[in-house]
Order: sequence, then structure tokens, then C-alpha cells
Amino acid sequence: MKLCSRNPILALLFFILVSCGGSDSLDPVPTPLPSNLQVTVDYIGDGIVKVDFTATNAVFFKVNFGDPGSLLAKVDGNSATHQYKDKGEFTIVVQAHSEEEKFVVDTEKVIMNNENLGLDPNTGFTTPDSYPGYELVWRDEFDSPTISDDWTFEIGDGCPDLCGWGNDELEYYKAENTSIKDGFLVITAKRESAGSRQYTSSRLITKGKQSFTYGRIDIRAVMPKGQGMWPALWMLGENIDEVGWPRCGEIDIMEMVGGTQDNNDGTVHGTVHWDNAGSYANYGGSTELEYGTLADEPHVYSIIWDAQKIVWLLDDVEYHVIDITPAGLEEFHKPHFFIMNVAVGGRWPGNPSPNTLFPQDMRVDYIRVFQKP
Repeated sequence: MKLCSRNPILALLFFILVSCGGSDSLDPVPTPLPSNLQVTVDYIGDGIVKVDFTATNAVFFKVNFGDPGSLLAKVDGNSATHQYKDKGEFTIVVQAHSEEEKFVVDTEKVIMNNENLGLDPNTGFTTPDSYPGYELVWRDEFDSPTISDDWTFEIGDGCPDLCGWGNDELEYYKAENTSIKDGFLVITAKRESAGSRQYTSSRLITKGKQSFTYGRIDIRAVMPKGQGMWPALWMLGENIDEVGWPRCGEIDIMEMVGGTQDNNDGTVHGTVHWDNAGSYANYGGSTELEYGTLADEPHVYSIIWDAQKIVWLLDDVEYHVIDITPAGLEEFHKPHFFIMNVAVGGRWPGNPSPNTLFPQDMRVDYIRVFQKP
């Protein structure tokens, strides 16, 4: 090796070698960025979640559990636990660090509902039993051990006159699929054979017993979920036998078509159907929950219906309205009766998938009708 200096002082050897460009082997090796970050979340119960994480070349980890105002915090080891206190959707952020400024990130979402927080499953939104300017004219709280005489079961699959109930539905309706449990009317959809059908459920109506024109209607209920499920709380014109459908009018207080695609399990639809000069017409709107599904806890589905309009609300928040003053909408100025059912399959929701779990329940806590005196 030829040195750039004849100075023999060994203490300066490193400086001489570097200044002469004599060796690249002494350059520091850069710290590699972590890779292959893996994050898993387990729900422990009572709002507690445990997060496990691993990553190649990681020296330490930082975690944020997504509570409002919280910050990333360095943790010891490869796991961390946290207890949530409130309902909602939270985003857990995990950073794997090889150095303070060298890290990779992954996120996982968690839902805190009644079940995951360890709360009473019936805890959810509720509405009062009185409103200023209204009188409570009819209610069913489903507190009796048997179903009220205000309800009649519709049995079968609609055949021969209306096979599939006009919607290519797959279920056979039976009275046995309805029960009263803990103050809720429960309609259960099952995967079982009845007649030529492979599913059973129930459909109840108040036709000829309880019909109403105008008012505020509140229905508190918990929905089923899953591809192919089609629960509905709705109304038909009392004159349907005389004029047929859709001339009788139809008010869908709520419908849900189940499944995880497009957040179907968390979306409620409100719609009206009517006859438009001999042609079918409809007008609908929808809204989504901020988190979770309509099966997680009770929600209140409402309409406020008067001579000018029908307004739809979810948990007392308006999401859809129709003006019913134009000529041709006379259907919605006449008495309508209630229907509650859980359909399986049909043209709108499609058929159940192999992943659809049965049985599925729709649980109705109350129906209340308020009218202005």
C-alpha cells in the first residue's frame, strides 16, 4: 500500500487512509428498513383488545389505539392491550421501527358495539312515548307472552297467485317462526324445508285491524344480517283487495338487504311505491350507520307522515323525504296497515351465500303510532 504521507505516526493512519481514498470498507452500513409487518387483533371482551405484531429488522414498535386525542406510544415487546369505553369504529396504528426515523406502518379497524363492550345487547337508541302536539293512538310493546290479536299471519310462499310473494323470494312463511322473548317480537329465518322451499320465516300484518292515515310512526328493532337476508317494516293501502298493487300504495318504513358488500348490513332504505297513470313508480332514499351493522343493537326506524310529505328518519335523524301533494299521489292520503317480515332471497338481495349463517332473527321492541288531535 502506498501512503500519501511519509509521517509514520500510527495515530494518524486512519485519517491518512480516509483522506487518500484508500479504502471503502470502513463506510457505515445503513440500517435496513423493517419489512413484513404482521398485525393481528383479538377481541378479549369488555372492550379489551389485544394486538400482536411482528416485523423483520424491527427494533421496537409504536402503537396508537385510535381514541380521540391519543398519540403513538412506544411499547415493550410484540404485543399491547387496550380497553375501549365508548361505542364506535377505531383505527389501530402500528409502526415497526429499525430506527426512530425508519419505520413501516400498518392499520387495523376495530368495532366497539354492545357485544364487544360487554353491554346489554338491548342497549341502543330509543324514542319517547310522547311528542308535543301528538297523541299516542296505538302501540304494541310486545310485553305480553302471546302475540296481540291485532296481528294476522300470512302463511306459505305466495303460490299459486303470487309465487315468491312477487319478488322471487325463497322462503315459506310459518307462524311457528315468530315468538315473544324478553319484550321483543322475534321473527326467525331458518334454513329448513317447507313445501318446495328450503327456507322458512314469518310475515305478520294488521290488515282489517289497525290501519292509519298520517302521523308519526316509530319502530324500534334489531335486524338480521348476511347475504340474502331481506327484513322489512312497511305498510300497504287498506284498499289493496279492491284496487290491487301498486294503486293501493306502499310505504316502506325500513328495508335492509343483507351482506357485507357496500355496507349492506349497515344500510337502511326508505321507499314509497305507487301507480303513476297506469305505470309503476317508486321513490326511495337510504342512509348508512357510521359504524357496525343494523344487527348490532336496536335502532329506531320512523316516518313522519302528513298531508304534505312523508319524512324518513333513522334514530330520529332525517335522511329522506317525498312531497305527496302532487296529483297522482292520492294513495298516500288513505289508510295503510302494517307488515313485518323477514324474506330470504329475492330479486333485490339475491340468494343467500354459503357464508350466510342461519338462523337469523329480526327482533322488534315496539311499534308506536302518534297522530295530531
